[in-house]
Amino acid sequence: MEVEKLTVIDAQTEIEGKLKGKDARIFGRFRGDIELTGRIILGEGSRVEAKIAADAAEISGEYKGDISVRSLVLMEKARVQGGVEAQSLAVREGAQINGTINAGSSNQAKPAAGAPAG
Repeated sequence: MEVEKLTVIDAQTEIEGKLKGKDARIFGRFRGDIELTGRIILGEGSRVEAKIAADAAEISGEYKGDISVRSLVLMEKARVQGGVEAQSLAVREGAQINGTINAGSSNQAKPAAGAPAG
């Protein structure tokens, strides 16, 4: 049986630096860079100021910085400030975003190969 590889930063913890790995859950404070191959969850009460690159993210706390993910869910109490880049974006009622958003496939604005433009 494979052990789940998950990093957890609890509500009483404050970390500054670089986090690399597969999956992570942050409930405390984090400042720095986050690079994950899996999913990141910023729990209620979390305060994160970072540049995030991951496959998927769910934000319930406060986040400031640039995030680049395939799938992003902003929960009811999410407070996001900065740049958001996601192929799939879901925003629950009550969530707040202040910044730039680039959501959807990056190929949407380009015509298909061989297709006439216009």
